[in-house]
Amino acid sequence: MPETLENRIRHFREARGWTQAHLAEEMGVSRKTVNTVENGVFSPSLIVALKFAAALDQPVERLFSLTVDGREKPWD
Repeated sequence: MPETLENRIRHFREARGWTQAHLAEEMGVSRKTVNTVENGVFSPSLIVALKFAAALDQPVERLFSLTVDGREKPWD
């Protein structure tokens, strides 16, 4: 069963009232980077994931999760 990386970037970005461009500026990356990660086109590198976490003041685990068949993967 293939695993997918889900994210909650849009939720936390919009909760702050930020545009993708504003988040990109806070992170020091391009708006395209924010867009492609937020929309699940690309999975972020560890460095970029940590930049999202810092900019949105959230733990990485709250922003990203692995899912299998649409359900969060349980970790033992």
